[in-house]
Amino acid sequence: MDEDAIRLRCVSRRYGSGDGVVTALDRVSLAFPGGTFTAVMGPSGSGKSTLLQCAAGLDRPTSGSVTVGGTELTTLGETGLTLLRRERVGFVFQAFNLLPSLTAEQNVVLPLRLGGRRPAKARVREVLDQVGLGDRARHRPGELSGGQQQRVALARALITRPEVLFADEPTGALDSRTGREVLKLLRGMVDAEGRTVVMVTHDPVAASYADRVVFLVDGRVEGELTGAGAEGIAARMTRLEAVPC
Repeated sequence: MDEDAIRLRCVSRRYGSGDGVVTALDRVSLAFPGGTFTAVMGPSGSGKSTLLQCAAGLDRPTSGSVTVGGTELTTLGETGLTLLRRERVGFVFQAFNLLPSLTAEQNVVLPLRLGGRRPAKARVREVLDQVGLGDRARHRPGELSGGQQQRVALARALITRPEVLFADEPTGALDSRTGREVLKLLRGMVDAEGRTVVMVTHDPVAASYADRVVFLVDGRVEGELTGAGAEGIAARMTRLEAVPC
């Protein structure tokens, strides 16, 4: 797909004021083409999660422009942002954020119920089957492994058929084997369904599943790699982390 699913133009995000101001993002301009998988990496404190939050409409930039599917986020009110997050984007985080008292299928349909929509049973079964949990629909989180819980969180993000899926360290709490399973699912959603995925990660192996890797340092874009393997990504990260502040 040629159209950009997300575009950031000269986005800055500052916290605090006066002498205590912290610049998390500093005039970042990036485009994320539709139907692609992008990993965002950088040293601790480089602005990775802030970038994701601004791109997803979870946080408002101090200045600059963010568009998702042609919709300008910075001009939307809180109601408009809530509707966009609920209907057009999906989120997967390191903490699974599942409600322990609800079954897997009840957790999956929660975003729809919060929006006052009645979920179709066939759609719920479809997304659970998609993440390989069709036979675990009635299990509660405490009865599932960490990898299975993350897949429930992924199914919950997919239930609304989002245009863009944002993932913040989605494999950070998983062992390497189950982490690879989740990454393969994300990769498959891009290749088979044309979804757009933007993932923050610290892991070069996870980043190697993406089409390209964007590197941030001190809130600024410091280059990118396309089609790189884990070793090449790790080498670039080592160089970035060695640069003195």
